[in-house]
Amino acid sequence: MTMTYTQTTPEQGAADRGSTGTRGDVDDVSRLLEPDGSRIPDAELDPWIADLSPHELRALHRDMVLTRRLDAEGVALQRQGQLALWAPCRGQEAVQVGTAHALAPGDFVFPSYREHGVLLGRGAQPADYVLAWRGEEHSAYDHSTINAAPPQIIIGAQSLHATGWAMGAQRDGSTDVAVAYYGDGATSQGDVNEAMIFASSFRAPVVFVCSNNQWAISEPVTVQAKYPIAGRAPGFGIPSMRIDGNDALACVAAMRWALDRARRGEGPSFIEAVTYRMGPHTTSDDPTRYRDAAEVEAWSQRDPIARLEAYLRAEGVLDDSALDEVARAADALAADVRAACIGATTRSPETMFDHVYAEPHPGLERQKAEYVAYLAGSEK
Repeated sequence: MTMTYTQTTPEQGAADRGSTGTRGDVDDVSRLLEPDGSRIPDAELDPWIADLSPHELRALHRDMVLTRRLDAEGVALQRQGQLALWAPCRGQEAVQVGTAHALAPGDFVFPSYREHGVLLGRGAQPADYVLAWRGEEHSAYDHSTINAAPPQIIIGAQSLHATGWAMGAQRDGSTDVAVAYYGDGATSQGDVNEAMIFASSFRAPVVFVCSNNQWAISEPVTVQAKYPIAGRAPGFGIPSMRIDGNDALACVAAMRWALDRARRGEGPSFIEAVTYRMGPHTTSDDPTRYRDAAEVEAWSQRDPIARLEAYLRAEGVLDDSALDEVARAADALAADVRAACIGATTRSPETMFDHVYAEPHPGLERQKAEYVAYLAGSEK
């Protein structure tokens, strides 16, 4: 049964779920694939994926494998001193790739710093993943070519940007939809709640995708949310779903449901995708200091790629030959990302002033001249 939340009190919500109200009930989610890959029915989700072709299913699996390989390369490059930082997404491939595959070309995404799979789904190029983390570019990609805003570092701020974009699209008479991606920790930020108020009040065509990966750096979600995060949205007048974020089919279905509502003028939707961050928060973090190895091992049994692969094999959609081709494509992407990173040309420091304004600005020119003089002095 799909957990489409309505407005209830915390006490009613806990009673309806038959739980104590803690966030340990990670199985209190809607799913279409069990951890072993077996297919289960869901009356509300099933219609949204009924038309998925074998080709689309293989593409979904392919992009998840590519995302994992890309992520591993990003971690390796940082460990080798080629990147300043990297935010791993291992374990979260299903929610990122699944939701991205449901989007239309004109839709616009507002990602956090961890949504590598979303960017891949929007057509990001190898250099786009690494140049910002290497300090070579402010954003690394042209947002207008892949319809994706720069990855947001300020926690939750992208929810406001997405809502503003959606309100603009609404006023333009467009059917395009904005999507804000953030983690469970961001739901404690004022920006997210303010964005939901505006989105609800103006029926903005925006989808909020919360990847509940159980940990906001070293803070467990049990500290931030005593009840399902998806249960908060109805308080703003926004319908929500709580799905298995390691089930790619459920992620596609939930996103299609939300996008359909937005395109029909019914306003925003909220998706809580329950998943797990298998690695560190970023490469500057050591998760062994705050979480149990047994917990990580338990979640490894819920691996999203293995789950989808098992299902596709059972359906005769995927075989060893196809898997070999996907592995080669993943290695090729990793090699291209590495080449783009190591082969990047570092521009002179003073060029940071060149594109601040569209027209010449005397104040900026003076600052640039002073900075050039400073650099020359420091070299002596």
